[in-house]
Amino acid sequence: MAIIKKKTWSKDFELIKSKKKRFEFRLADFKVKQGDTLILEEWDPKKKEYTGRKIQRKVKFFLKFNLNDFGQKRELEKKGFYIIQF
Repeated sequence: MAIIKKKTWSKDFELIKSKKKRFEFRLADFKVKQGDTLILEEWDPKKKEYTGRKIQRKVKFFLKFNLNDFGQKRELEKKGFYIIQF
């Protein structure tokens, strides 16, 4: 199992910490598997430095897709998309 470290902004950090946000939306520029540990390090964009706060979560599920996997690349680029937690 891998340990993956990523930065996250304060607003998202607080939502994850409070367990209101139980997902991440990330560019697939790294490898991830179920069971890996994701360490999110709070980042202050104004100071351009880490705050020192970290959250650790186990990867339970992930889904990778490309914009045209659904044949809607143009629509996705125009309108964006949602990630909906339920």
